[in-house]
Amino acid sequence: MAVADLDDYPWDAVAPYATRAKEHPGGIVDLSIGSPVDRTPDVIADALRHATDAHAYPQTVGTPALREAIAAWYARRRGVPGLGIDEVLPTVGSKELVALLPLLLGVQPGDVVVHPRAAYPTYAVGAKLVSATPVASDDPAEWPEGTKLVWLNTPGNPDGRVLDVAELRAAVARARELGAVLASDECYAELGWDGPWKDEPVPSILDPRVVDGDRRGILSVYSLSKQSNLAGYRAAFVAGDPALIARLLTARKHLGLMLPGPVQAAMTVALGDDAHVAEQRERYRARRDVLRPALEAAGFRIDHSDGGLYVWATQGRDAWDTMGSLAERGILAGPGHFYGDHFPQHVRFSLTATDERIGEAARRLAE
Repeated sequence: MAVADLDDYPWDAVAPYATRAKEHPGGIVDLSIGSPVDRTPDVIADALRHATDAHAYPQTVGTPALREAIAAWYARRRGVPGLGIDEVLPTVGSKELVALLPLLLGVQPGDVVVHPRAAYPTYAVGAKLVSATPVASDDPAEWPEGTKLVWLNTPGNPDGRVLDVAELRAAVARARELGAVLASDECYAELGWDGPWKDEPVPSILDPRVVDGDRRGILSVYSLSKQSNLAGYRAAFVAGDPALIARLLTARKHLGLMLPGPVQAAMTVALGDDAHVAEQRERYRARRDVLRPALEAAGFRIDHSDGGLYVWATQGRDAWDTMGSLAERGILAGPGHFYGDHFPQHVRFSLTATDERIGEAARRLAE
């Protein structure tokens, strides 16, 4: 398969619903895309400005300061001590890594790439780019022979499902039986809401309780887009098995996949400052506390949604019908059809709108 063979970008199908929602007298409430609307913290923006004398090519591997900051962050925030700087690597956002990982790891035509049943479409896109077979499954016992790469996503996009230590251990065990690389997309890990995640951190795939100190074949992917409002910086990283990190580094050097120097400086500061993350988390918590009960009162059932930036909901009818009724109220969401074949009646509501717009959505849902 070639890039030219990819399907049309799915969000183009939402355009008519967006047009209808914009006709509402109070304007559109766009809850469809998880793009941050809050300011980039000054401490990070200042670091970027101070690093603008970037006359030399940046290091693909990342500056020593950045790699040390990533390792320290894993120890402090994710319960993963002892990472060395040869076990971490910055990436140009996380989406490019998700899309390119099958290629960079040498996944072959006919191999299987497993991803969640409710899934961000880029996992399947990456498989198709190398003519591998994407398989949607949340049950490790179902993962077939021939699987070379397994994607987890916790907390999940779109469904906000959080995997506990036991579930992660089962995934690791099965991946190792198959000889597959296991990559966990953990970009929403600072945003745990319900159940145990209200009071304790969302576990990482690299947690010692999960891997028993053996990181072979395991990768954790993270982005600062959500926790630090850095979507425009394209600031992310991958950590885990040093042999895999070395392979990725070599390929990325050849391909020119390097993070700009000023962004590396800003990331270093962002990773060392927990205060702005706590502030942003509370903003999302407050918005969620307004939107979720409003959806439930309007007849939606909320599924999972224990963590992350989204509320995953259904009215028990086709998602496009729900999208139409929401558009009549000037509200735009994301249809479950975009996230695989298993949830055609669900819609995804993003918390990345201003307090005023979230409040307006709740008011319209109550009408």
